[in-house]
Amino acid sequence: MTDSASEADKIRNKRLAKLGSQTSPAPSQNGEESSDGISATIPSSNSNQELKERTSPKISISSPAASSKLPENPLTQLGVKEPSGDAPRINITSTTEAGMLPKKRALSDQKRSSSRAGETLEEWEDKVLRGIFRVTLDPSTRSDGHGHPFSFVKGVRADLEEQDQPIRLSTATLDQAILEAASNTSKVTALDYLLACWKRVIAQFKHSKNHKVEEIRLDVVKEARRLCMSYCIFAITMPEMFGREPPESSPLVPHLLVDSEDDRGICHEFLTEAISRFPDDDTIEPALVNAVEDLSRQLAKMTMSDDYKSYVLTLRRLVRYPPVVKAIAQSSLFLPPSTTASDLEATTLLGPFFAISPLQADITSQYFSSPKTRDRTFISNSQQSLRMALTTHQQDLLDIANHIVKSDKSARDQMLDWFALCVNKNHKRRAMQVDKKLVSSDGFMINVTVCLDQLCEPFMDAQFSKIDRIDFEYLRRNPRINIEDETKLNMDQTTAEKFYEQSAEGTNNFISEVFFLTLAAHHYGTEATNQTLSQLEKDLKRMEKHIEEIELDRHKWINNQAQLRMFDNAIKKYKDQIDKGISYKYAVQGVLLDEQMQARSLQFMRYVIVWLLRLVSQSNFPKQPIRLPLDPDQTNLFDALPEYFLEDVVGAYRFVMRNMPWTISSTQSDELIIMCITFLRNSEKIKNPYLKSGLVTILFAGTWPGPNRPKGVLGDLLMGLPIATKHLLHALMKFYIEVENTGAHTQFYDKFNIRYEIFQIIKCIWDNRIYRENLDRESKANVDFFVRFVNLLLNDVTFVLDESLTAFQQIHNLSQELQNPQHIEQAVRQEKEEALSAAKGKAKSYMQLTNETVAMLKLFTEALADAFTMPEIVQRLADMLDYNVDALVGSKSSELKVQNPQEYDFQPRVLLADILDVYLNLRNKESFILAVARDGRSYKPANFQKATMIFRTKAAELKSPQELQAWTVLGERFKKAKEADDQAEEDLGEVPDEFLVKARRLYEKQVLSNYGNLDPLVYTLMADPVILPTSKTTIDRSTIRSHLLSDPNDPFNRAPLKIEDVIPDTELKAQIEAFKAEKRGARLARAEVMDTSAG
Repeated sequence: MTDSASEADKIRNKRLAKLGSQTSPAPSQNGEESSDGISATIPSSNSNQELKERTSPKISISSPAASSKLPENPLTQLGVKEPSGDAPRINITSTTEAGMLPKKRALSDQKRSSSRAGETLEEWEDKVLRGIFRVTLDPSTRSDGHGHPFSFVKGVRADLEEQDQPIRLSTATLDQAILEAASNTSKVTALDYLLACWKRVIAQFKHSKNHKVEEIRLDVVKEARRLCMSYCIFAITMPEMFGREPPESSPLVPHLLVDSEDDRGICHEFLTEAISRFPDDDTIEPALVNAVEDLSRQLAKMTMSDDYKSYVLTLRRLVRYPPVVKAIAQSSLFLPPSTTASDLEATTLLGPFFAISPLQADITSQYFSSPKTRDRTFISNSQQSLRMALTTHQQDLLDIANHIVKSDKSARDQMLDWFALCVNKNHKRRAMQVDKKLVSSDGFMINVTVCLDQLCEPFMDAQFSKIDRIDFEYLRRNPRINIEDETKLNMDQTTAEKFYEQSAEGTNNFISEVFFLTLAAHHYGTEATNQTLSQLEKDLKRMEKHIEEIELDRHKWINNQAQLRMFDNAIKKYKDQIDKGISYKYAVQGVLLDEQMQARSLQFMRYVIVWLLRLVSQSNFPKQPIRLPLDPDQTNLFDALPEYFLEDVVGAYRFVMRNMPWTISSTQSDELIIMCITFLRNSEKIKNPYLKSGLVTILFAGTWPGPNRPKGVLGDLLMGLPIATKHLLHALMKFYIEVENTGAHTQFYDKFNIRYEIFQIIKCIWDNRIYRENLDRESKANVDFFVRFVNLLLNDVTFVLDESLTAFQQIHNLSQELQNPQHIEQAVRQEKEEALSAAKGKAKSYMQLTNETVAMLKLFTEALADAFTMPEIVQRLADMLDYNVDALVGSKSSELKVQNPQEYDFQPRVLLADILDVYLNLRNKESFILAVARDGRSYKPANFQKATMIFRTKAAELKSPQELQAWTVLGERFKKAKEADDQAEEDLGEVPDEFLVKARRLYEKQVLSNYGNLDPLVYTLMADPVILPTSKTTIDRSTIRSHLLSDPNDPFNRAPLKIEDVIPDTELKAQIEAFKAEKRGARLARAEVMDTSAG
């Protein structure tokens, strides 16, 4: 080397000195290579001494003339002579590059050449090394017998001639030959050339071992392998050593991306050898990490339509080596500081791999181009294709995550931290209005969720043997998930903060870590995507309607071509946005409707259900049954859980119930039903009424009829499951009462939707006699509860019937008015048309509720006649029934006639038949007979006669002769009761005001009078007067009890009031009884006088 050596030369010399100082591990006892199959050793036998002296000379890094003597200790260092300025270059005469020889052909060539008889060791060594490295010392030989081009190493030949050595290749001159050949490649890089050499040396090594060649020859191959690897590392970490400029990205990347069997590819043996050198060479590990980082950066610019697969498979292959995993996990890109949710997919090392999804921007349009023109078959096939591609990719992601988790603790912790980063940064994905620019994409979060689901599978066995490893105290032990701002199930924020300030001792186990991370991933991943899909469907409907409205203005620009073009362009852009939205909707549906993914999700949710039930019941469920109701005073850790722990379960099952119920197994159904009943029966354990309503929706959807399942996926289980037959009806009725006030501005409409679902569940199970018997027993044991339920049911029947019939009257009247629209002013006509449209919508909605509520009333009055004829209820029930019979058959019934009544599901004769059934169900209750007779507003004997005529002449199929006979007899009983009651009232004569005025005043204040069928002027003599404790007002007990069913306050001063607090007014009661006795005595006296006169 000259005095003016460049900086590159200094670096190269330093690396070469390290190369020369590298030694191999000690051999195994059998004399073969060490167990890792990597390092070579030089045998110590005397027979190999000549080879040892010959194969490891020290070559000086000075001019050729200075090298005239071989060193005595060849194993201490290994250098290389710097090529002279006129070093030969490779002259490639074949179109095939050196280094591109297929592996099998090279091996075949080596087998033939090594088997020739009479070949000396030196000749064999020269031949093998020439074949491996494709070099020659003969300028006239530029290829082998197969046409593979050889590189003439002029500098090596010159040195051998100068030292008067045989012109043959040996391990002593191999390093100089490798450097010279690698430096003179013109059409390929040094690393391309060296990797091809590596494949050939590995093939030769395997061939030699398989054919049990003598140890001295195997040592030659081992040394060639060692030197080849060393120069490969130089080509990766110091390309300037070969006269090349350092590339902008890692030179390893293109070689990692090609198949490992390719001559340019990175094979298993290469990685194993490189990893074994980590302790001795501190440049190899950073080089591999840098290569993975560059892979990630390049993949971040790709989508599923690009060649992403090779990148994913490369990382999947690399993480099979624990030292590589450990190195990757320490990369600055693995958990970069200050990363935002929107940057996770591009700036973290794993982000680009998890970002690949068919939900990426342009991919959805490729799967579903021109979505409006596609039929259902095309869409279904495209969704299936999409799912297959995604499933394969997700399996690769799982394999990557699994190897990282299983490699060592530090890498596992980094992997868990990355998952936590993904969920904690994406809390805004559950906002009411989601800004897509501030959060990670749906596809990315779904991939994260699916991966975590599969990481949970090993501990989710059918026997729940490891469920006790899921530690609640994880949440108070520096958890990875951030639940600080999350709404808690049954605990306010201040109480929750104090609760979680009490840190728990111990360490968190892996099962707990993955379990809680997966719960959070579902909340911000798949469940957030469900929310996105629902909102997208609403937005698309709104946009379609907007397009229709805009098109109505086209006539304004029809005569202005410039304005019309602008109008059309605006319409086109808007329609393009709609098409993108529809394509995205189909893609999201394709992803979420993957049966395998949903089955895996439900398996996890089943574990969540069991864990929640164990926590809330403090029992060893499912080995021990849950006892209901739960202790309401029990201090429970369940209260402090984030609300989304249960919300995720509800959301997942609600989605599956509506879209793919067949994926739910019978074992999952058992725990699902138990969960719904437990939390509805003990609804005080959950604050959010909409979360509880989700439990009702699950049961409701589970009773939908399906193929071969007339009662849905849950109906048969509901009919026979002991906890259901004992507690379901009570649980549903309890929530029916609670939902009267949800606290939301939409509570008025919400309650009817929820109650509609409750009705459907009850109809499904009503055929089971056990339900009815249990309900009857409980109605007698829990009277107040049932009275309140019946009161609300009557409120609903009264309201929806009145609203429905009123809407039909409006439709009838408005339709008649609009029969001659030409005689109506434009503005008036438009106003009436809008009113008609609103009335039609109202009628359709309320009629559906009417049919269901009347059907429920019919069922309950049949089974619980006593509950419906209690003093607090019976008069309101009778008034309501009479009012609706009058509306359906009375003088104004003609106003209910509308065109296309089936459009509204309006069947007046069927409705009348159901109402008559309610009458017949209660016909044996004298209190009901008297209540109907006392209805001074709507009871009309003529209505009963007209109803009888309708069923005899126009709807005979709806009522049997026996039922009509019973109805006729009942009508006569009403008439007689009415006559007797009128006579009794006449006998009473003038009633003192103090016996009546308080009841009258309350009726004037009652909210229930708003329903329209309760006359505030109708009042009766008090039977059981009581004094209200705060207002000191006297009122009849049945009247105040009925009021308190709907309003828990004193009607006169709004003070809180319970029925237990009222004070019996015994003095007034005695006066009333005396008054009645006096009147009865007077009536009897008059009767006797009349009898005497007659005699």
